[in-house]
Amino acid sequence: MTTSLNRQAVDLPPLIPGPRRLLKHPRLMHYNRLAALVLTANLTFLWTGWPLSTPTLGHAALANLALAVLVRQQYVINLLFRLATWAPTTWPLKVRWTLGKVYHFGGLHVGGALAGTAWFLALAFMTTDPALLAVSWTLITLLAIVIGTALPPFRSRHHDHFEKIHRFGGWTALILFWAHTLLSSSGPVALMVLALVTFSVALPWLRLRKVDVRLERPSRHVVLARFDHGETPFAGSSTAISRSPLKEWHSFANVPAPGEPGFRLTISRAGDWTGAFIDDLPARVWVKGITTAGVANIETLFKKVVYVATGSGIGPCLPHLLAAEVPSRLVWATRDPRTTYGDALVDEILAVQPNAQVWDTSRHGKPDMVRLAYEAYRDFGAEAVICISNKKLTWQVVHGLERRGIPAYGAIWDS
Repeated sequence: MTTSLNRQAVDLPPLIPGPRRLLKHPRLMHYNRLAALVLTANLTFLWTGWPLSTPTLGHAALANLALAVLVRQQYVINLLFRLATWAPTTWPLKVRWTLGKVYHFGGLHVGGALAGTAWFLALAFMTTDPALLAVSWTLITLLAIVIGTALPPFRSRHHDHFEKIHRFGGWTALILFWAHTLLSSSGPVALMVLALVTFSVALPWLRLRKVDVRLERPSRHVVLARFDHGETPFAGSSTAISRSPLKEWHSFANVPAPGEPGFRLTISRAGDWTGAFIDDLPARVWVKGITTAGVANIETLFKKVVYVATGSGIGPCLPHLLAAEVPSRLVWATRDPRTTYGDALVDEILAVQPNAQVWDTSRHGKPDMVRLAYEAYRDFGAEAVICISNKKLTWQVVHGLERRGIPAYGAIWDS
């Protein structure tokens, strides 16, 4: 375990040229590019196919909304990660750099939802049947509410309400889509697509179950939750758990131990739900869905990586550090690590990362994480940096490095 307190501060590399640096701006991240791509494809279809018939408008609306739903399905997400990380490390770094942005797939969800709603609005203006009109405008109003509450200003301030509106609003919208499709006699293709979307939505809930959990609380800040209910998820996946399955769900990174059944979750105090969980220590929780690939799975695209974590961000990093599939170096900034997370967990980390740079913020204050990340990247000879932290610091590290020509990755908080 090392620190940089006695080292001279490293100089960051210069910024890349203006045009390339512009593409690294947060507004132009791949998430927004994918959303723009979907909208552009729809505008092209409108331009080349105008005027469009009523059935064509309906099919366009359904196709886009199907895209919005299916791209969020866990099996589809895992497939996207598998396809993106199939590329060997002998491919050019620029290609692998771009493939590593696969976790921005949520842009397809946004683009499909916006385009589908727009097509359906156009269809409503061409509808004359009273029953169809009632269903159409009810559905459009509902979609507008779902989209409006999914925008960052509302979602970030009222995430619990966003989650409920998205869930129950989405289910209601699906029922209304069935009503509209049956009333409009859209044909077998539309029914098949709608059936596929319905199955996709229902599948995670068909796997709903309540399971035992063993909890260890090394401090009032953290709980280590251990599960052994017949599932051993792959390293780098996440599991959603809940105490009230119809109200709210929270996803945490799975930490399987190599060669051992079951897995652990690291749950830190970060709000009302996690705080109550740590204080109450429930004996059983609900789980659903399919374990889903997370951002750090892109590590296999690179020959060496640096993991940058703060606080409980060590949780998503730990399974990759334990699996040691890719040579890695850890930079971890946290408050009093042994008191907060326990000697056993810290010793486990240091056993696989003896050269880890662990910065105790309670003793040394908050470090310049961009400089620490770059220093580890340079000294280790890594090809990429993966940052797991809060939103502000993740974007600071990712964009701070990418603007200097260094591949960097971190969560984008789009759900």
